[in-house]
Amino acid sequence: MSPLEKLRERMAELSDLASVEMLLSWDQLVMMPEHGAGARAQQLGTLARLTHERATAPEIGAWLQELDGAPLGEPDADIARIARRDWERASRVPDELAVELARASADGQESWQAARARNDFAAFAPALERNVELARQRAGCLAQDGESPYDALLGDYDFGLRTDEVRRVFGELAGALEPLVAEAERHSPRVTLEVPVAAQQAAVASTLSRLGVDQASWRVDISAHPFTAWMGREDMRLTTRYNDGNVESLLSSLHEYGHALYERQTDPALARTNLGTGTSMSVHESQSKLWENHVARNPAFVELVAEELAGAGFSVEPQLLYAALVGVEPSAIRVSADPLTYPLHIVLRFELESALVNGELAVADLPAAWNDGMRRLLGVEVSSDAEGCLQDVHWGAGSFGYFPSYALGCLIAAQLWETMQAQLGSLEDELRRGELGRIQGWLGEHVHFYGRRLDTIPLLEQATGRGLEIEPFLRYVAPLAER
Repeated sequence: MSPLEKLRERMAELSDLASVEMLLSWDQLVMMPEHGAGARAQQLGTLARLTHERATAPEIGAWLQELDGAPLGEPDADIARIARRDWERASRVPDELAVELARASADGQESWQAARARNDFAAFAPALERNVELARQRAGCLAQDGESPYDALLGDYDFGLRTDEVRRVFGELAGALEPLVAEAERHSPRVTLEVPVAAQQAAVASTLSRLGVDQASWRVDISAHPFTAWMGREDMRLTTRYNDGNVESLLSSLHEYGHALYERQTDPALARTNLGTGTSMSVHESQSKLWENHVARNPAFVELVAEELAGAGFSVEPQLLYAALVGVEPSAIRVSADPLTYPLHIVLRFELESALVNGELAVADLPAAWNDGMRRLLGVEVSSDAEGCLQDVHWGAGSFGYFPSYALGCLIAAQLWETMQAQLGSLEDELRRGELGRIQGWLGEHVHFYGRRLDTIPLLEQATGRGLEIEPFLRYVAPLAER
């Protein structure tokens, strides 16, 4: 085989291994019995070793060297370019550290789940300390050209972004949101609805069905923390969670659908290559936030959801349901936050995790720092660690550098939505009827199709003609403060 054929074959293997890892992780969080945790950590560790060995093998470097200067067509030139970047980055991390990171992630998720259920941060602290130390070790391997440890880890999720730029954007965003939150608390309070779980489940199922979610190539399950997994274009797995008396499931199901649609609509020619997945977590979160904020919370679409709930036996006026979905009320819980205050939750997590990784905050001091930050940014008193620093799985999984993508995703989603509307015209009637094919198609053409061929900012510039901006998001949330 030629060097290109050998490289493509290796990229296909690594793609398959990544899918197997995702399957094991999905099973751990959705189906696995509790006592399977120890064995699963060992299995994920073994898989991580195999993957790391295959991803950092010297022959990849040799193939890439042979391809230097070769006239490669599309997408082969991008396959080689991204392969070089990934290989050079992965090769800096020793095999033993890669294995330890995988085991610590599996162990940490189990520790987090138990500690959160018991509201026991002290029980989780050793696992978190282990994850922080391993993250620092990994950052030490990856950091180059004066990068901070946190800069190095950001590259796992958003290649090309830097801590200073994220801090600047978040500082501007937090400053702009503060007066809007104060205005909204006076004029746009949140309405509470007592929606039975059965009605939520029926509405979620019928809404997802309108979007093309079927049993032939999708699964919809329940997990403690909603997430999406994909093992191939025809194997998409969403999770949500249901609680009596709220409407979070109506939002989280559309949020997770956005992730899955992104993976489903990448260029089929990129399947089983290093390009055949979403380019970054910020772009991924922009897709989920677009469906959550700009579709699920759109007044026209809310009319449709109200009809679905009525069909399930829960009658509610669309205006009241809309108020429950967008009303502003600073709260302790990120995943149920309103769209106006949500980014402030992420600003806090960014501040804390960057301080943890850079050695500026000790794990033992995290609960107090968290509670202080919630008072400062949101004016909220946190009642327990379960509703504070234990509420998210990410640090238990060792995912440092991930959190900024949620707020960046909100900004990118608003920017994409404005551009889409400018190009397609009004979408109101289609949203009211649940006919969302043009939205799916526009996202497929302008975002999803490219996979990893374009990084976050180049993709945004190609889709909208502009770099990252906060103004479209501020235009989206401003009416919510005045409603």
